Amino acid sequence: MPHSRSHESPTTTDLSLANITAARDVIPQLFQASPQFQAETLNGVLGAEVTLKVETANPLRSFKGRGVSYALRDVVAGEQVVCASSGNFGAAVAYAGRSRGARVTVYAPSPLNPVKRDRMIAFGAEIIAVPEGASHARQLAVEAADAQGARLIVDGVDPAIAEGAGTIAVELCALGDRFDAVVVPIGDGSLIGGIGRWFKAHSPSTRIIGVNPQTAPAMHDSYRAGAPQQIVRSSAFAEGISIPTPHPEALSRVISLVNDIVLVTDDQLRHGIGLIADHLSIIAEPAGAAGIAAIASGAVPGRSIATIITGANPNPSDSGPT
Repeated sequence: MPHSRSHESPTTTDLSLANITAARDVIPQLFQASPQFQAETLNGVLGAEVTLKVETANPLRSFKGRGVSYALRDVVAGEQVVCASSGNFGAAVAYAGRSRGARVTVYAPSPLNPVKRDRMIAFGAEIIAVPEGASHARQLAVEAADAQGARLIVDGVDPAIAEGAGTIAVELCALGDRFDAVVVPIGDGSLIGGIGRWFKAHSPSTRIIGVNPQTAPAMHDSYRAGAPQQIVRSSAFAEGISIPTPHPEALSRVISLVNDIVLVTDDQLRHGIGLIADHLSIIAEPAGAAGIAAIASGAVPGRSIATIITGANPNPSDSGPT
């Protein structure tokens, strides 16, 4: 299988353009119309014209509110919602659940980023720590939902999560800019799926590039193999995009919609965090800086590039930028 795809023929996916459009009427306004601009000093360092989509200026400090708000649009008061998450997704589920009077339980692999833990608790979630890791947290969430008759929401599986995230692409395209590439951090794959779906319809020449940590290349390896691959991460630094294996639904969308996935090292992520801090005065978490890290590494060709700063909930125990 080739390491990149041209997608010159029409793509096949279960994601709906109509639903991406409709999501804009459902997602709370505080998650939409996020800052979108170029920073000239950062462009000078990166050697490209980089349009930044900053998804951290909201109560979650991440992009997750878009997709989760759309996916849980029909939750009713008193309903029980269950998920597995390392933090940002769980915070979004807790926030959306609380706004609709639902009860939320998050199965979280431990040790857990205390910033993300506290945010989930602040939004009313019950946190069940799972020391056995992310795969076991996923399994326990499924079992709990079945046993309790609760609603299970799984990042990477429900197409509505990707469709809600796709509203970021609608905003990127709204000003008529044409990008050589859009660079997207990729964990469970909902964000890049939604963005890829919109761009393939509205700017098919734009290459959709995912970014995985070199220490947890589950989607990267699965994309190349054409089937889900199980990995054991060697570092938890980029916790927000470190998964044990992709869900088949997410991988199918990624194979259909993504042109390539590149890898970045922890040191490159730290450098990306430093660039964002120096030029934007934003303290991104490692996953949130993955796009800038990939561009700075030279892994993404093109003069006009867009990327998303996806989260700003860094773990206080992580060493700072370099």
